[in-house]
Amino acid sequence: MDMAKGKKQSEKEAKITEGTKIDEALQSCPEAAGIMMKYGMHCVGCHVAADETIKQGALVHGMSETDLKKMMSEINKLAKKRRP
Repeated sequence: MDMAKGKKQSEKEAKITEGTKIDEALQSCPEAAGIMMKYGMHCVGCHVAADETIKQGALVHGMSETDLKKMMSEINKLAKKRRP
């Protein structure tokens, strides 16, 4: 298998995780901003979004672990629809 092709395929299949930086998640799935805001994470346009992970942002905003998991599930369902 061509290494470049394999890398591109794995990047397409990569999930957005709790450890993904907020900005990176929004670059790969801009519609995730609406989901994050629905859960109270209005920091999507904040300057710390470049350095803060989704989980860090969720904790700062007092999100429960249950809501974090629900939000991540919604984000990944949406992101999966965007993948070719």
